[in-house]
Amino acid sequence: MALTNLTGMLNDARQKGYAIPAFDVSNFEMIRAVAEVCEEEKSPAIFMLLNADMPGISLKLLVDQIRSAAAQISVPVCIHHDHATSFEQIARSIDAGVTSVMIDGSTLPYDENVRVTRQVTSYAHPLGITVEAELGHVADAIGGLTETRTASASDDDIERALTRPEEARRFIELTEVDCLAVAIGTAHGVYVSTPTLRFELLRRINEQSPSPLVLHGGSGTPDPDVQRAISLGITKINIYSEVLAALNSGLKDKLDTLENLSAWPCVVYSLARERMREVIRHKIRTFGSNGRA
Repeated sequence: MALTNLTGMLNDARQKGYAIPAFDVSNFEMIRAVAEVCEEEKSPAIFMLLNADMPGISLKLLVDQIRSAAAQISVPVCIHHDHATSFEQIARSIDAGVTSVMIDGSTLPYDENVRVTRQVTSYAHPLGITVEAELGHVADAIGGLTETRTASASDDDIERALTRPEEARRFIELTEVDCLAVAIGTAHGVYVSTPTLRFELLRRINEQSPSPLVLHGGSGTPDPDVQRAISLGITKINIYSEVLAALNSGLKDKLDTLENLSAWPCVVYSLARERMREVIRHKIRTFGSNGRA
């Protein structure tokens, strides 16, 4: 299937009341698992790339692997740069062949977020590239764990970072973004307690937003909460930590059984691959994107 951007995918999801899981992929095995399961489930496929995985030649290698996968499956495929924080990062990923980008100015003052986001849409839209932005701030591991095993924000910090409905429409009008990531109580990373989603806030944001809405921090959020969020306007949900846990636990368990550590990678990754596929399939079916492609 030919590559596409987010416009058709998310507009259809918004109209029909489902969401598409967007998977950050860091290596070939993750790309393979997402491609295979999306094809099996007939779900649109959103592959996302993170800045940490893009140094040197890595960016082009990952993009080319996804493009190769897209050529071998029948479902629509979007390659999305997740959480870019500068125009230079955006331009580099577009040159490498992504079809969609996220400019994350969520930690900036409102007017600066508008300016930076508008700079990106002015550059990307003439090239057919869709743009996601973030209003409010979905922090790292709120309610969860950072690499230092400490919570990164208090409840007061969470409240202050929530998206304000009255700002959402104006932000979209000023920036012309194609979709908007909103802060309603989720967080990136691994939760140690169940997140509290602000559903009434989401309903009000959706009423104000002319563009589809995105939920970050989908890993670990209970399925009923996710499905309720979808019913209130969420069309794209980012997933990374749960797939990582499946990958790493599968590798650990498989390696623990091997006496000879010269085992071929196809053997070493076999259990990890199956566990990732289970997570990916569950997200697709939970979000209702199966059978939509």
